[in-house]
Amino acid sequence: MNKTLAYAPAALALWSACSWSLVTGAADPVVTPLAKGLVNPESVAVGVSYAKQFPQFTIVVAEIGEFGKDGDGKVSVIKGAEKVTLADGLDDPKGLAFVGEQLFVADKTKVWRVGPKGGKEVFAAAEAFPTPPKFLNDLEVDAAGNLYVSDSGDLKGGEGAVYKIAADGKVSTVIDGKNPAIRAPNGLLLVGTDQLLILDFFSGELNRLNLADGKLEKVADGLEGGDGLAADFDGNLYVTQWSKGILSLLRGGKGPAEKFGPSFTACADLCLNPKTGQLLVPDMKAGTLLGVSIVSAVPTDVDVTPLTEVKIVPAFEKLEEVARPIDITHAGDGSGRLFVASQLGNIYSLAKATDDAEPELFMEFQPHVMYKDKENEEGLLGMAFHPKFKENGQFFLFYTKKDAPPHTSVISRFRVSSADANKADPATEEELLRIPQPYWNHNGGTLAFGPDGKLYIALGDGGAFNDPHGNGQNLGTLNGSILRIDVDGKDEGLAYAVPKDNPFVGEKGACPEIWAYGIRNIWRLSFDDKTGALWAADVGQDIWEEINLIERGGNYGWNLREGMHKFRANGSGPDPKYIEPIWEYHHDLGRSITGGHVYRGKAVPALEGKYVYADYIRGTVWALDYDAATKKVKSNREISGNVAPVVSFGEDEAGELYFTTTGNRFFRFVNTK
Repeated sequence: MNKTLAYAPAALALWSACSWSLVTGAADPVVTPLAKGLVNPESVAVGVSYAKQFPQFTIVVAEIGEFGKDGDGKVSVIKGAEKVTLADGLDDPKGLAFVGEQLFVADKTKVWRVGPKGGKEVFAAAEAFPTPPKFLNDLEVDAAGNLYVSDSGDLKGGEGAVYKIAADGKVSTVIDGKNPAIRAPNGLLLVGTDQLLILDFFSGELNRLNLADGKLEKVADGLEGGDGLAADFDGNLYVTQWSKGILSLLRGGKGPAEKFGPSFTACADLCLNPKTGQLLVPDMKAGTLLGVSIVSAVPTDVDVTPLTEVKIVPAFEKLEEVARPIDITHAGDGSGRLFVASQLGNIYSLAKATDDAEPELFMEFQPHVMYKDKENEEGLLGMAFHPKFKENGQFFLFYTKKDAPPHTSVISRFRVSSADANKADPATEEELLRIPQPYWNHNGGTLAFGPDGKLYIALGDGGAFNDPHGNGQNLGTLNGSILRIDVDGKDEGLAYAVPKDNPFVGEKGACPEIWAYGIRNIWRLSFDDKTGALWAADVGQDIWEEINLIERGGNYGWNLREGMHKFRANGSGPDPKYIEPIWEYHHDLGRSITGGHVYRGKAVPALEGKYVYADYIRGTVWALDYDAATKKVKSNREISGNVAPVVSFGEDEAGELYFTTTGNRFFRFVNTK
């Protein structure tokens, strides 16, 4: 099993018009062939530390070769449908475990250590064991780098044991056949720091061993031929039964076992891939490796039938010359004008939101904006017009400033030209906030005025992966937060005022501008024009995309939570101090959420009150119906007709909704009936 990445995000499988559940029935798990032509694959592991040597190769498989024939076993690295030999000349390799850049392999009567370039050495020879091993099988590793290895003995229920191998190679007995429950131990899995699950191939029992006091407790039985163990962060266990060709689920980590996913000929030692949310299952006799997605705790009463009453059609073909259209909005001044901002910096206007309207340059700002194709989460990212724009001519931009240190985000005020109210003057810029970003990605960038007249600003965690600076949970930094400022006032030393009712005003060490935090990278946020609710789509990292309703002072969990799930091994389970999203979807369905708006227009009645959003990667567009009274999603229905990844949504003054895609294309929604 994979023992270094003790991370098992649960996955959402195929959606159906019926209901979803944890196991087969309404929604069978998605099964993906990952490799074929393997020779008796027995174990699989995932190790990100191998990225330096194999940039794409993160999955390794132990191939036994011919049973009982020494020297023909090997460990292969899987890249797509291809495989590359990492280490050969092994006998019958089985259990795999990563410790840093070193891969450990259980092989009959010894344990190998394999380096990232394939060099190998015996780490624990047969003579190092207190009792000469018979059939070393599975490997597990703890946080300190100690290995646990099962010895299945004679496979007939005798001479089995579990050993611990310290970092210096010293081997000690953890438990052996003196305990009648230890017959032919195979799969191992650490739970926490002091509990070791032991799956017995011969008896079919799953037992929990307390490493502190040696007490053994039976968890489940009926798992004859049990081979591999894996767990997700929702507390569910997954077990392979080699002799029956069954992958089973133990809900909440307890029996009885339920068949899960497809049938196998001889499923062996599985693991979980944190990058895909899949169980990786070797089928030994078939010579294949399959990925099986996991269904987690998801609603069972949500309508996901396609929304056939609505379709997507092209719009604003004359705007296709606008490079990288990133924001669509209106001025709220009664003019009916529509404004489109290019990520490169320029802003354009249409006199009316009609397809034949000719775009005009509203403000040439590209010379001031830093944008690079290889750092494409920078540039002009957000635009918002002052609620009293008709009187004061003010609007606001969020952009990456060119004549500043790299990765500097700026929020500035601008005004229309005194000579021409249809043009804006870059020279009127008044910088309100300057935010140094540690990296080029996860800038956030949405600006939106709330019903209270205050400006809300979405900021990402600052970039890279995993929130390396811990910004999401740090109230002492603006990154990883939604800010709320008063652009009509000025506090001492500031170009704006901090509203006195902001939740962290006066809290020691906290930035008073913060309205909510625990954010990864909101793309985008918007207010419901009818209810005033603040909706935000937060882009996920490993497995989950999420939709949140933003509350004053709310902590949305990043980087301890991703969606409704613990984020990696050091994350947090459900906790009242973290606000859960109202909706999430798994990377089976998309990889990067693009937030939209609650529709309040008149042209498409079927969308009334629904939050329309999309996935950037897949291009899928959905309409989500949320019942605020019951706090439940009633439906999440796909709207057909889109042809490309969705970049951004926007509204015109009448509340009609549009979106942009890659290729500089624009779309709108219309009735089909």
